Amino acid sequence: MKLVKGHKRKKVKNTTKMKKDASSITVKDIMTKSVISVDASVTINEAAKMMEDAKVGSVIVMENNTPVGIVTDRDFAVKVAAHAYQISTPVKRIMSSPLIAIGSDESVWMVSDLMYTRGVRKIPVIENDQVIGIITATDLVNQLAVSTQDDLQKMYHESVIKVYKRYSPYN
Repeated sequence: MKLVKGHKRKKVKNTTKMKKDASSITVKDIMTKSVISVDASVTINEAAKMMEDAKVGSVIVMENNTPVGIVTDRDFAVKVAAHAYQISTPVKRIMSSPLIAIGSDESVWMVSDLMYTRGVRKIPVIENDQVIGIITATDLVNQLAVSTQDDLQKMYHESVIKVYKRYSPYN
């Protein structure tokens, strides 16, 4: 693999866990456990600085210790620019809400389907109203990179079945 100057190769995390049969891999096996959360009153500027410092692409927005939304790097690029929000605007104004979340015991197939149908790239993992992690499209791509041909065939067949069910006149 050739590295572009200035870029570092990133190690794939949880590689021992990724060697399981793909049908038994759950969200908790590949999720990122460290998540940044901010209060809804934090400014756009403060949230952006936190994301930059932590080198993450999203923060979970909280109200009364309950997750209520998510702000992603895309929200900054699209919503802030499109609406010309001041950097002193509360992050609540640009968050995506209601929050789409998933449990840690759900399958990787389930979360990938949820991301696809909802058009999102990052989903917080919530148990008992507490954020315990986040799963991203990158986590799924990393999993896909170590999947076997059988795993890929299963995924293909599940996708074909889903499309058939959606457009079949018999359903």
